[in-house]
Amino acid sequence: MIIDVHTHYVPKGWPDLGWPGAPRLRVESEREAMILLGDREFRRIQDDCWNLPARLEQMDADGVDVQVVSPTPVFFSYERPAAQAAGVARVFNDLALEICASERLVPFCQVPLQDPDLACAELDRCLAAGHAGVEIGNHVGDRDLDDEGIVQFLQHCASVGAPVFVHPWDMPGGPRLQRWMAQWLVGMPAETHLSVLALILGGVFDRVPDSLRICFAHGGGSFAFWLGRFENAWRRRNDLVGVSEFPPSAYLERFSVDSVVFDERALRLLVDTMGEDRVMLGSDFPYPLGESPAGSLIRGARFLTDDARAKLLGGNAARFLGR
Repeated sequence: MIIDVHTHYVPKGWPDLGWPGAPRLRVESEREAMILLGDREFRRIQDDCWNLPARLEQMDADGVDVQVVSPTPVFFSYERPAAQAAGVARVFNDLALEICASERLVPFCQVPLQDPDLACAELDRCLAAGHAGVEIGNHVGDRDLDDEGIVQFLQHCASVGAPVFVHPWDMPGGPRLQRWMAQWLVGMPAETHLSVLALILGGVFDRVPDSLRICFAHGGGSFAFWLGRFENAWRRRNDLVGVSEFPPSAYLERFSVDSVVFDERALRLLVDTMGEDRVMLGSDFPYPLGESPAGSLIRGARFLTDDARAKLLGGNAARFLGR
């Protein structure tokens, strides 16, 4: 069973979300559309974002049996009033169930993470309706994942057995990051590993039960490469670096990462650091910076044993999903 834990969807249209600059869709043909933020073009997409047969056809071509299908982060609406974001979440979560009308597609919902009570309520509604887990952004404004309200939500996820997929979003801007897609090439890895640190150094893993199943997108950002630096800082300047009970390396079994790193040397470092039980196939399908064909890096990695390869391609994801 080959399971891709990192894919996205976009519906083929949705109701007016109710504020100037809100995301909307300009459908340009049967196969193409443009996501707009107000009148500004954000991203061109293809029908594999919403078209079930097109998605299944590509899965068959890539040899993928199951996809976890998560929201596209631009729709999170964390910057909006919580009640409005809850309404947006309901719209997209219900549309996701229509798009994922196949046992091969496993929908993850979105929640208004800026309000823990509303977030927990929407998660519960979605789990009852057929979603299997939740995707969250890696921060809400200046509040990282060790924020008290977000910790409350993660504790709830642990209590109801909902797996959590953390995706970077709302990357820093500025002239230096406007070239070369640098927000994606630099900002996404930095945002991701900052949020891993928030769970560790912010003491979240000391407060959330180890039943929490949580995975970070994009290989955990640059966390694996810099673990030694974090460890050294925790031991030498513990007065300044974090409130965690243990050093960073003690928490590696508390979270997983996907495999979207595109290079066998990077994948080897990831597996060496996290262990072969904590890395799962992810492709970022259907977006152009994703891996295509999905799983090609893992399938071709010469350092992996057959047993480890099977874990990365599906066994670890099955455990993450509670299958």
